[in-house]
Amino acid sequence: MAKSLGIFVTNPNNMKHVMGVAKAATAKGSKVKIFFTWKGTLLCKDPSFPALCKIADVYICADSYKKMGYDPINDIPEGLTEKKMSTQSSHGDILTNYECYMTL
Repeated sequence: MAKSLGIFVTNPNNMKHVMGVAKAATAKGSKVKIFFTWKGTLLCKDPSFPALCKIADVYICADSYKKMGYDPINDIPEGLTEKKMSTQSSHGDILTNYECYMTL
């Protein structure tokens, strides 16, 4: 298995898959970074989101989060910090520095 996996999340219906893949990859020793964008940012309100933040390096697109009706300054999802309310540069980091990449 690859030592690093980047996951790009755009679909608000895939939290079980995101969580399952992240758990499986970390159990095998892989570093996992997840970037939520567009409607995928809706998953930040899923009850399992804080647990996901504990097993993977999670970032969300602040602009997409705002477009979904949330406040990226005053409503930071549980499990994240202000720094992890990011831009597409976090997605670029995955593309550049991670061995495997998938979109959910």
